[in-house]
Amino acid sequence: MPGGVRIKVLVLVAVVAIGVGVGLAVAFAGGKSEPPFAGVSLDRPVPSVQLVDEHGKPTSLAAFHGSVVVLAPSLTYCHQVCPMTSGALMQVRYDAVRAGLGKRVTVVEVSVDPWRDSPARLRAYRRLTGVNFRLLTGSLPRLTRFWRFFGVGFYPTGHGKTFDVGHTDGVFIIDGNGHERVAIAGMPDVHGKLATRLKVFLSNVGLQELAHPEPGWTVHDVLDDLGRLVGRRIQEAPLPQ
Repeated sequence: MPGGVRIKVLVLVAVVAIGVGVGLAVAFAGGKSEPPFAGVSLDRPVPSVQLVDEHGKPTSLAAFHGSVVVLAPSLTYCHQVCPMTSGALMQVRYDAVRAGLGKRVTVVEVSVDPWRDSPARLRAYRRLTGVNFRLLTGSLPRLTRFWRFFGVGFYPTGHGKTFDVGHTDGVFIIDGNGHERVAIAGMPDVHGKLATRLKVFLSNVGLQELAHPEPGWTVHDVLDDLGRLVGRRIQEAPLPQ
């Protein structure tokens, strides 16, 4: 399975046109980032939606109140962008911890695959990839409601063994008061570098996108915006091998 087919820009614009949220949509609908953020500058309270973690324990973003949250959509069966997203977020977490912000910054991936991403699947993904941040999933109604707020769409494609999930890519930063403050649309650019444990998940298309990513976001973008929110410069350093 190719895994993680991405929704193109025009699809997201169409979603916005029928009023299912903003977030990433602002970037595609003509909204402009306000300095000093690299992404789209926002200030909107995030609604409380109950999800579950990799242990099946009920939780929500409200559980991270007081911590700045770096959030991205993902699915464990993805063989294109999602492993790159995980790699970029591992780097963000490493740099935040290195800057002494381990308790002030929380990195989270929330699934866009309610059909397959059970808590057991999240645990397996953690073991296989070595990701060291929070993984959340939920039912179709709850994940739909959750991601609609951020302007992220997802839908099943194909049948049987060809079953896949199309979804929007992006990254979001939520402040300690639970307000969405930054949205950056698109896929991560990791400059062609990805840990072997993540790279093995990539299909041929994924490898091409790793080498030649479409415009999106970088770890530097996230660290820059994150640093402005916490009031401290966060520098990127090589991940330990």
